Amino acid sequence: MDQDMVVQARVRLLSANRRVVRGVEGLWIYRLLTQVQPEVYGSKLAYVLVEESNSPMIRELPERRLALLDEAVEVAKALSTANPYREKVLQRALAAKAHMTS
Repeated sequence: MDQDMVVQARVRLLSANRRVVRGVEGLWIYRLLTQVQPEVYGSKLAYVLVEESNSPMIRELPERRLALLDEAVEVAKALSTANPYREKVLQRALAAKAHMTS
């Protein structure tokens, strides 16, 4: 893991001054930081993945949308059952995936 990239992601996260960074930047930040601290950043990554799957550009690309939702489910399932956000983000990801395939 490139420590400079980790520091850069943390600086961007802090400078965003938001509870959750969304969009492409949020995906980059949370994907990177989840590799370092999955229990801290994994729930935010899963949240942003589901949110991004509903973006206007992605909505028209079913394969890409499904890939984002699959990633969200994987990330949420990987969280510890003791994580207070696990169930919420997992259910949100599964519901979005079910809605897409129905």
